[in-house]
Amino acid sequence: MQPAFAVDLYRQLSLPEGVLEDRADYIRQVRQGIPGSVVKGAIDLLGNRELFIRLLHTTSPNLSRFYKRKTLSPEDSEEVLDALRIFVEAIRIWGDIDTAQQWLDTPLPALAGEKPVDLFDTFEGRRWVRQVLRRIEYGEFS
Repeated sequence: MQPAFAVDLYRQLSLPEGVLEDRADYIRQVRQGIPGSVVKGAIDLLGNRELFIRLLHTTSPNLSRFYKRKTLSPEDSEEVLDALRIFVEAIRIWGDIDTAQQWLDTPLPALAGEKPVDLFDTFEGRRWVRQVLRRIEYGEFS
């Protein structure tokens, strides 16, 4: 059973429920591509337009073109979905979206003084943030 915040997130973003947690569903969705409307919904929900500009390797004026696409490329879809996975994980660990967003926007010594969200534009950065979240979850540090 999905936590209420996850069900709401899927509904708001028009994503199939569980796609961020189930690996097989995630891979299928990446290969199929996500609708551009997911990008717009994610920006509205998370309030971080700059993150999606970096994720999609575009400019601010061109970002709105992604909203209108029927389907994003598998590469762009994976960038967006992988970032959303981290948001969901942070919300699950911190218990609510506001605390999770505050943590994601705070420079952390465990990330060499970087804000977690500023590392989302690379695979290795997202992996590093996930590792720190796991360490927090298991009580190694906060």
